Amino acid sequence: MSNIIEFKNVYKSFYTKEGEIAVIENLNLTLEKGKILGLLGPSGSGKSTILNMVTNLIEPTSGKIEVNGKIGYMFQKDNLLDWRTIKDNIMIGLEIQHKINNEALSKIDRLLKIYDLWEFRNRFPRELSGGMRQRVALIRTLATDPDILLLDEPFSALDYQTRLIVSDDIHRIIKQENKDAILVTHDISEGIAICDTVCVLSKRPATIKQTYNIKLTINEETATKNERTPMNSRNAPEFKTYFDLVWKELEVYAK
Repeated sequence: MSNIIEFKNVYKSFYTKEGEIAVIENLNLTLEKGKILGLLGPSGSGKSTILNMVTNLIEPTSGKIEVNGKIGYMFQKDNLLDWRTIKDNIMIGLEIQHKINNEALSKIDRLLKIYDLWEFRNRFPRELSGGMRQRVALIRTLATDPDILLLDEPFSALDYQTRLIVSDDIHRIIKQENKDAILVTHDISEGIAICDTVCVLSKRPATIKQTYNIKLTINEETATKNERTPMNSRNAPEFKTYFDLVWKELEVYAK
């Protein structure tokens, strides 16, 4: 299977008046085609730095990063503009890139219809729930036609119940649109439920401490067409085992 992102022996340091701060150390990481990769680690372990290196906002101090595709970035906050309608918010990226055309507009309409936002296209962000706003934010990202999605704790601003529902929505959209993704999260259950692979980072300077390829048995009675979703993944018999393994890896840094 081809790799769409690959980190090879990557190091990253920042330099201050006090001296060098090593953030990433000998990082080897791959995102495979058709997969969602989760990054879990203690606070300050460099997860956002990894995403910023993928986007080329910052460069590694040494090592090599290969990215085979166009990047789309979804942040913690939806950053919707209150004075623009939902459809106009979705068009922002295309406007910046000067790529507004009939094909792009047709794609936006298709996404709005498929993901149950069509009737809200002329509403304003204040009229939508937090979960719906996150769906709009993802569609805005998809409108620019990225190959790879970078999701930086996109559910952290939502309450727990909404977070569960929206994670199902976002997972479904990513899979149906055939996108590859990296998800940064502090939530162990969320990472296991959503991702195909979970990498646990060490404390700073961060490296990959452990990698888990998530294999879950989905109950056919509770799943549509036996498909895996974040919600039914939580009922899989292997879920608790993965949770305990990841928890033990992270517990060391909580003490």
